[in-house]
Amino acid sequence: MITGFGVHDRPDWPFTISGMRKRESLVGERTRIINRMKSALVRLGILGFKPQLRKAPQLVESLRTPDDLPIPPNTLDEMRRDLARLALVREQIKAIEQARLERLEQARETEPHAMVRLLAGVLGVGIETADMLVQEVLSRNLRDRRAVARYAGLTGAPDKIGSKRREKGLTKTGNPRARRGLIQLAWRFLLFQKDSDLVQWFRDRTEGAKGARKTKMIVALARKLLIALWRMVTTGEVPRGVVLRQVV
Repeated sequence: MITGFGVHDRPDWPFTISGMRKRESLVGERTRIINRMKSALVRLGILGFKPQLRKAPQLVESLRTPDDLPIPPNTLDEMRRDLARLALVREQIKAIEQARLERLEQARETEPHAMVRLLAGVLGVGIETADMLVQEVLSRNLRDRRAVARYAGLTGAPDKIGSKRREKGLTKTGNPRARRGLIQLAWRFLLFQKDSDLVQWFRDRTEGAKGARKTKMIVALARKLLIALWRMVTTGEVPRGVVLRQVV
């Protein structure tokens, strides 16, 4: 059994949340560069070019417009700069990911790292997501499942008028990174854990003519999934029907 303790209470643990957020920033920059290049090419009538390919710097030199004209020199120079930056960003992301794997391997038995390895053993949960969940939520001293859901910002914002009470949607408080990552994980869970009780619960409420909207229920699934993973790292209880894989 793995017991949570809160990484902020352990000054001896190599806290790497800055590295995780740096990777998140680099991934965002990578997406912006790719989108910017694709938009520039679309304006020229060029479709199908993939800037993320490693051979893209060679391919961009031979691109032609539908009128069989080369890319304008200024645009081509800008794309060369973007591709050079894209290659650097890709290497920086790879370095951060490699450093994380080495850190996990060197400190396999420390509790935060053991939590990451345990979560990464769930099919559909990668190392990056597991690391984010541990550092942002699961390694903190949260007293119960309600506190866990509140901290991640996966609870509703109540609107009470007189004796009536209704939900206005997600609360604006909580951890936005955790909330965003958990909703993305919930969508992946639908693909990788089709036989789990959590996915069956989701399907029972969204399928059929009277089913609720999936975009609304996915938040509820994310909340239930977070609580289930919190129980998993604190008590060792694997959510029913969840498929595990061996982490190498």
